[in-house]
Formats: sequence, structure tokens, C-alpha cells
Amino acid sequence: MRSLLALALLSLGTTAVAQPVAEPVSWTHGGTTFDGYLVYDKDEDDRRPGLLMVPNWMGVTDAAVEKARQLAGDDYVILLVDMYGKGVRPANADEAGKAAGAVYADREALRGRINAALGVLKSSAGKAPLDATQLGGIGFCFGGAVVLDLARSGADVAGVVSFHGNLSTSIPAQAGDVKASLLVLNGADDTYVPAEQIATFQKEMTDAKADWQFVNYSGAVHCFAEADANSPGCLYEPRAAKRAYAAMESFFDEKFGD
Repeated sequence: MRSLLALALLSLGTTAVAQPVAEPVSWTHGGTTFDGYLVYDKDEDDRRPGLLMVPNWMGVTDAAVEKARQLAGDDYVILLVDMYGKGVRPANADEAGKAAGAVYADREALRGRINAALGVLKSSAGKAPLDATQLGGIGFCFGGAVVLDLARSGADVAGVVSFHGNLSTSIPAQAGDVKASLLVLNGADDTYVPAEQIATFQKEMTDAKADWQFVNYSGAVHCFAEADANSPGCLYEPRAAKRAYAAMESFFDEKFGD
């Protein structure tokens, strides 16, 4: 699997050795068309696990595509997920907040959209070197919240990893709902994820009898794993990012048996 050196390069915003392709892919759900990318290394023939990657609230951007390339390497097939729909591409934080808010407002629809994307990833097994029996999800900020709701929905995936994601939901998991293992990577100084939200989430997952881990990184705020984040409350923190990507690697090594 991916070396810790490659993950360290990713945390610094540096391109790793492998150069995966990013192929546009579209799908329809609930009368809406979505445009994402299927990302994988064509130079390697071995079947590999598949990951849904849900980006932050800016949605599918060039930066998100590049991050998907770096994460995919020659280890994963990644579907970069569009949660907003064709043509909805926020140009700034205000537009992103409105777009994300609209998705958050209907959690059943959110779960429908991310599960539809999971179906798209599964169906790519004949087109990409994907082992469709080994699937997971990762998400950043808004995307972290989405993959947690994927797990809450009972999706048949091995595990999900949330990087500095919102932990709250209007449809909490009940006992037996969550099949996936969860790894939640959080900035200890993240003002967007207060202690009460953390405690509520941990109780929810414990009551649901889920397999979960929660990691707090000291000195890190929201967006700590995003190399281009540079505002006071949403700031890249290289030490936390390096540790978080290494934790993700270890988690999926365990879940996928590598």
C-alpha cells in the first residue's frame, strides 16, 4: 500500500509518483444529474479497493481532482463525488454555504445521493481495476459529514474516514444500523465541532454499537488536512495532516486486509 513518505508528500500538497487518470463520469438520481470523476492508475492492472471521496463544501474543483489523484496513487480506485448536481459549482464561501446547506436540509435526500454514488462506484468494476468487494469512503469537512451519514444509512462498505467533518445529523443511527467501521479525525481546536457535538456523536455511535474511533489532533482547527486552507478558523496544519493521512492508511490497511 501507499508508503508513509507518499502520504507525507500529500499532506504537503506535493504530487506523488503515480499519475492516475481522472475520467469524467455522470449519473442521475432523483431527477438530478451529477458530474464527478473516476480516478485510478491505468498503469497498474491489479484490482484494488474503491473509495468514495466527498470533497469539502466547494464541491468538485480542480483542487479536489488533484487530491483524489494523490490519494488514489496505485492503491485505490476513487470516485470523486458530486453532491450538488450538474452545474452547481460554488465560486466562493457564500455560495458554498448555500449549496451545502441545501443538501444538509434533507438528510434522506443526502443519503440517497451518496448511496447512488456508491452504486456508480460499484458499477465501475468492469471499466476500472476495482475490487468491488472492498469499498469505503472518505470526506473532508462537508464531505466528512456526508460519509458519516453514508455509514449511518447502513451502507455495505468496510469503513469511512471523516477529516474535520461535522458530526451532527437529524437522523441518528440506531442499534445495528451501522455496518461500516468509522474513523473520525478531528482538530482539537476546531470551533465548528464543539465538545457537545463530539459527546453526542460518541454516545450515538456507542448506543448504535458501531465500531468507531475518534482522534483529536492538538493545535489543529477546521480544514487541517486541506493544504490550501489559510483562514483563521479553517487552516492547514501540516503535522496533524501528516498524522491524519497515516491514520487513514492504517485504517484501510486493516479493513482491506493489506
